[in-house]
Amino acid sequence: MDFPLAFLFCFLAIPVFGDNTSSKPRSCSDVRQFYSGKGFSLSGVPQTEISGEHLRVCSQGYTCCTSDMEDGLASLSKREFEALVKEAGRSLQASLNSQYKNFDGYFLELLNGSERSVQSFLSVYGSLYSQNAHIFQDLYGELRRYQRGASVNLEETFNDLWARLLERAFKASHPQYVIGDEYLECVAKQAETLRPFGDVPRDLKLKASRAIIAARSFVQGLTVAGEVVRKVSQVPLSPECVRAIMKLMYCPHCRMMASVRPCTNYCRNVMKGCLANQADLDTEWQNLVDALLQVTSRFAGETSVDVLINSIPLRISEAMLTMQENNEVFSSKVFQACGSPRLAATHSSRSEEPRKRANAAADSKPHLTLTVSVKLEKLVSDVTSKLREMQQYWVQLPNALCNDRVTAGVANEDKCWNGMGRARYLPEVMGDGLASQINNPEVEIDITKPDMTIRQQIMALKIMTNRLNSAFNGNDVDFQDATDDVSGSGSGMCSDELCARSPRVIVPNTDRPNVYAYPAENEMVHSTGSRIHPRIALLLLPLATLSLWR
Repeated sequence: MDFPLAFLFCFLAIPVFGDNTSSKPRSCSDVRQFYSGKGFSLSGVPQTEISGEHLRVCSQGYTCCTSDMEDGLASLSKREFEALVKEAGRSLQASLNSQYKNFDGYFLELLNGSERSVQSFLSVYGSLYSQNAHIFQDLYGELRRYQRGASVNLEETFNDLWARLLERAFKASHPQYVIGDEYLECVAKQAETLRPFGDVPRDLKLKASRAIIAARSFVQGLTVAGEVVRKVSQVPLSPECVRAIMKLMYCPHCRMMASVRPCTNYCRNVMKGCLANQADLDTEWQNLVDALLQVTSRFAGETSVDVLINSIPLRISEAMLTMQENNEVFSSKVFQACGSPRLAATHSSRSEEPRKRANAAADSKPHLTLTVSVKLEKLVSDVTSKLREMQQYWVQLPNALCNDRVTAGVANEDKCWNGMGRARYLPEVMGDGLASQINNPEVEIDITKPDMTIRQQIMALKIMTNRLNSAFNGNDVDFQDATDDVSGSGSGMCSDELCARSPRVIVPNTDRPNVYAYPAENEMVHSTGSRIHPRIALLLLPLATLSLWR
C-alpha cells in the first residue's frame, strides 16, 4: 500500500519536542561535548542554537549543527554503519570458517587414517604389497588432492588402482614368463569381462566416490558461503543511504534530543532501504543452506563418508584375495585369449608364495567394525544447528540492527525519534529486497539499478547450490583446475586472521558430469520440517551495535 499523502501532512504538522518558542536560544554545550567526543574540532560549533535553514539532511528548525557539522556527522555515520555491517559479517564468517575447519580437518584425517590401515590389511600379501606400496600411496595422494579442490577424476583414479594391481599381481603369479606391455593390454581387456577382482572395484568406485564427492562439495559450500558474506559485507553505502543513516542517528543530537531513541519502524525502514540489495540474496542463500543440510544426510548410515573411506583397505584386501582365489581360472582364460607368453631365458619355477599368501590372508584378515563415528555425528549435529540459525540472515539483519537495545521499543512508540521530532512513526514498514523499496519513505532507491557485486554473489550461490545438489545425487562435475573461484578473486573466509587455508573452489564445467548414481531407494530425501527461525543476535556483536548508536 502506498504511503498516503495525508500521513505526510500530519507528519509535518507534528509539534517538535524541544522546539524553541522563546526568544532566548538554548545552550549547545551538550552537543559541543558530544561532537568533541567523536573526535571533531569545536571550531565553528555554535555556543547556542541557530536557525537551521542551511541544513540539508536534518530538519531546518532551530539547531546546534552547522553545515560542516552535518557533513562530518554524515561521514561518521557512514563509517560506523559500514563497520557494523562488516563486523556482523565477520561474525557469520567466523561461524562458517569454524565449521569448514572442523569438517575439512576431519575428512583429511579420515583419508590419512585409512591410508595407515592399508599396511595392516595388506601386509599379509608379503612382497606383492611391499614392492607395490607406492600404488596405494598414489591412490591416497590423489584422494587428498581431490579433497583440497584439485581437478582429479575419481573414476580414473580408482580404475588406475585396479589396472596397476592387476599388472603387478599377474606378473607375480607368472614369474617364468616375459610379459610385455602389449600382452598386459590384452590381459586388461580380458579383465573387463572376467573380473578377476570380483565386484569390489565397481562397488568401491561407486560408493567411495559418492562419499568423497559429498565431502569435498560440503566443505567448498562452506567456503563459498563465507566468501559471499565477506564480499557482500564490503559493499559501500549509497549517498541516499548515508543521508538516511545520518538522519536516523545524529539529527536528534543536532536538535538536542540525544536521549530520544529512534522509533522501531523508522529504524527498520532505514535499514531495509540501505540493505535492500543484500536482502535479495535471501532466496539463493536459503537454497545454499538447504543444499548443505541435504548433503549432511550423506554423512550418516552405511553410506557415510567415514564408513566408506575406512572400508577402502578392507575392500582392497577382499579384491586381492578374490584375485588369488581366481588366479588359475583367470590365467587359463587369458592364455586362451592372448596366447602363451614367451618363457624367460632364465626363469624360476612358478612360486607358491601367492597361494600361501592368499591362504594366510583368508585366515588372518583383520576385523573392522565400520560404523559412523561419534565425532562425525557431533560435527553434523553442530553444523546443522548453525546453518539453520543463519538461514534467514540477510532478511533478518535489518531487524537485528533495530533491536530494543537500539530503538525506543514498542512501549515508547509515541515518544521516539521519527526523523523530525519526538512522536509516533506513521508510515508502514517496507518489505524485503530491492523491489519492495519503491515506496520507502526514508531511503530514495532506484530499484532498476541493482548492485552488481551482490548480483555476482547471487550467481556464485546458485552455482554452488547446483554443485551440492549434484553431489547429493552422486554426480561429480568436471572442474577446470584454476585459481579463480566462482565469485572472482579474493581470499574467502581467510580475510584478516580468520583462517590459514581454504580449499580451492573451481568453476564447474557442466557439460560432462561423472555420475556415481545412488540406488533407487536412496533417491533424494525431501525435508518436511519447517525452517527454524535464526538466532541472528548470536551472529552480531552487541557492544558494536550499542557503540554505533551512542
